[in-house]
Amino acid sequence: MPTSRLQRVAVLVLEGAKPLDVGIPAQVFATRRSMPYEVRVCGAAPGLVTGGDGLAYHVADGLDALAWADIVFVPGYRFPDREDPPQAVVEALIAAHDRGARLAAISTGAFALAATGLLDGRRATTHWHYTRELARKHPLVQVDENVLFVDAGSVLTSAGAASGIDLCLHILRSDLGVAASNHAARRLVAAPYRSGGQAQYVPRSVPEPLGERFAATREWALHRLGDPLSLEVLAEHAAVSPRTFSRRFVEDTGYTPMQWVMRARIDRARELLERSERSVEQIAGDVGLGTGANLRMHFQRILGTTPSEYRRTFTRGE
Repeated sequence: MPTSRLQRVAVLVLEGAKPLDVGIPAQVFATRRSMPYEVRVCGAAPGLVTGGDGLAYHVADGLDALAWADIVFVPGYRFPDREDPPQAVVEALIAAHDRGARLAAISTGAFALAATGLLDGRRATTHWHYTRELARKHPLVQVDENVLFVDAGSVLTSAGAASGIDLCLHILRSDLGVAASNHAARRLVAAPYRSGGQAQYVPRSVPEPLGERFAATREWALHRLGDPLSLEVLAEHAAVSPRTFSRRFVEDTGYTPMQWVMRARIDRARELLERSERSVEQIAGDVGLGTGANLRMHFQRILGTTPSEYRRTFTRGE
């Protein structure tokens, strides 16, 4: 739900925290006029926290920041499978969640959330190298090793460090809309929306030479959503057969080509609903869905709401 209220973000740095995992939410949600967020980086206690990869962090806040925050990020840390975070950290995370804060893990930060019991019975993910260990250590967690992130409502998890960007942009989309998320992605020089799964990053015994070519086709398609984009058209641009394109596309993204195109069209429609006064019929034509009825049908199926209600939500938030 879009919000204009200042959202307070705490980034919890545990011993052995990975630098990139810490930096991603700190930078994405950094306080600026265009972003209604305030960020505090904290630890189990104020002072020096030994990080991973030769870095250390001097944090001004302790666990009191979790009582202040609306969103708590838990970056990945070293050796998460060997021992749980300190009990005080676990209790502070539970208290923050009980108070209504969202908890979001980047990479192996999922182990800290699993230690709270809040992931029991929920889907979750973590870095592909640790998915089996997360499932073994916390058998009640429904570990999904084939996604970049999982949004389970008040508890969110993501895969390796770069997918922390995907998770942060997803949160921005939920809070502020597609336009704000795309603006942040441009600022980060990052893809605004990666629909793929992390299975593509697991080491393979056979080289996959088509990755860049397929990425170029997806980028090409994003600029032509108003045009007819059939499987044959996409395969021709990638210079492979439709059968090869379809099989490899599913392996790379987790979606069929037409599912991916539909979601890209709906995302573009969301942005136009947020930022323009064009009618639903006009937007349907802009994004290649033809009629307003067609747009409404797919909008409801994918997002669970109507284009008009979606637009009113943003009007109310102004």
